[in-house]
Amino acid sequence: MGTATGSFDTETLRRGIEGNTGNNLLSLYADDAQIRIVDRNNQPSHPTVLRGRGQIAELLDDIYSRDMTHKLEQCVVQGDHAAYSEACEYEDGTRVLAESMVTLRDGKIADQLIVQVWDE
Repeated sequence: MGTATGSFDTETLRRGIEGNTGNNLLSLYADDAQIRIVDRNNQPSHPTVLRGRGQIAELLDDIYSRDMTHKLEQCVVQGDHAAYSEACEYEDGTRVLAESMVTLRDGKIADQLIVQVWDE
């Protein structure tokens, strides 16, 4: 994984995901970015949809307020698209795996689809 591909900085992505707050990660999103989240509770026909950095900041604040670790496992960037895997673990050992596909615009995330699963 290189530090920058075009103007999308994968090292900032790694530091953002593995950090203690969502601030660095939020800096990678365009002002009008959209995130769609699909999981057991949010089926593909009715995903959670977040629009704009304000709603994305709320999600990141919630995620990073939890007692869990985050690790960027893989990241591939090609042209104006990127895909990455994130592994998370709560203090009690519960694991979460999230796969993201993103569309980039001017080096920022403009659209993201997250498919996530967790231990139950």
